[in-house]
Amino acid sequence: MEIAQLHTMPEVVNVFKVLVTGIISFVIAFLFTPVWTNILYKYKIGIKIKKNSVSGDKLKIVSKLHAKKAGTPTMGGVIVWVSVLVFIFGSHYILPLIAPIFDKNFIARLDFLSRSQTWLPLFALVFAGILGILDDYMSIKGIGKNKGGGMKFGVRAAWLSIIASVGAWWFYSKLGWDYVHIPAYGDISIGFWYIPLFIFVILFSAFSSNETDGLDGLNGGVLLIAFGAFGLIAFFQNKVNLSAFCVAISGSLLAFLWFNIYPARFFMGDTGAMSLGATLGVVALLTNSVIVYFIIMAIYSLETGSAGIQILSKKYFGKKVFLAAPIHHHFEALGWPEPKIVMRAWIFTGVMATIGVLIGIIGMGN
Repeated sequence: MEIAQLHTMPEVVNVFKVLVTGIISFVIAFLFTPVWTNILYKYKIGIKIKKNSVSGDKLKIVSKLHAKKAGTPTMGGVIVWVSVLVFIFGSHYILPLIAPIFDKNFIARLDFLSRSQTWLPLFALVFAGILGILDDYMSIKGIGKNKGGGMKFGVRAAWLSIIASVGAWWFYSKLGWDYVHIPAYGDISIGFWYIPLFIFVILFSAFSSNETDGLDGLNGGVLLIAFGAFGLIAFFQNKVNLSAFCVAISGSLLAFLWFNIYPARFFMGDTGAMSLGATLGVVALLTNSVIVYFIIMAIYSLETGSAGIQILSKKYFGKKVFLAAPIHHHFEALGWPEPKIVMRAWIFTGVMATIGVLIGIIGMGN
């Protein structure tokens, strides 16, 4: 087969688009990182180590283990969603203006802004990111009714519920979605119950991402694997723009991790954890892969589940099940080195993502 023919094959063009999108996103984020981190260090936008849990209990173990991290810059998640935002709008609006300088076909292939595939996850990424910035800023400045500052859990949940409700309404009313796909079985219509399911998935994903963001590089690596997995699922569903969007986030996360691996230069913050978690939930729903989502993101169930068990056990039985919660802090309290916990979490997520992708792709047509 001639090279010229190879360049016009749809499959090759689509693979090219997805891979190049990831590479360019990585480069943009990598170049943006020094600029943003200089701002964070210059204005001393650093974290304060929490001394109390959401329930108001003293966090003696965690506070002691993480005391040395006090003052480390946060809001690093801005690097990810701003890089993706710049790229997606730049490829759609700016690059066509300078198209005569480049190959027009090449420019067109880089455009992955799509009403049917990327508007909703982009909406979640940006608006949840802005909410996270506000929460991070309040925490840093000690603003808010929470001890130490920051939004109360109920306020964050309310705002995320509004964002999720907009997405749920769009899916149910505009796109006509009221079904859930069961791999190897088929679609099951659940009617109006699709709306609360949608909201639950977004809230679970956003807050679980926040819970998991407790060690250097932990959540960044988990999300990198997850978005890569859903990029594959979307690609096999012929949703190339959505696949490119997922890989663009993965590329930005790879640049983020370059600087965030232990010892981290900065932290993701709520602006990264909540926005990326919410966006991942939207992507799972947009690919009709809710069941597969909970397989791939099994670590989120472990993290959030351990925190919930700890709270309930202390409240009703006056005893702790774990030395500290969520579970990554339990392993930390046992004496596991931080990088070991992070690497094992990545390995676990990689295994679950492989299983989830295989189930998602094989069971897609049934």
